[in-house]
Amino acid sequence: MNNDNRRTYWGENTRLIRTLLIIWAAVSLGCSILLVQPLNTIILGKIPFGFWMAQQGSIFIFVILIFVYAVQMDKLDRKFKGRK
Repeated sequence: MNNDNRRTYWGENTRLIRTLLIIWAAVSLGCSILLVQPLNTIILGKIPFGFWMAQQGSIFIFVILIFVYAVQMDKLDRKFKGRK
């Protein structure tokens, strides 16, 4: 891979990482801290949704984002593997 391809690859990689971290931070901060009171009006089973998001939801979102990252990086690797 030449230098231009390396820079493009790394730029797309860091853009993906940045996007996923912003989503994770927004969900973790927003649903677990800032919006916990309005979300607590929604009941999930017998548990307020805001509490559930603070305890479990942000972890589930993080795991989902890991899988999204793996799939997107596989696509990115395949895209750049074909280039010489």
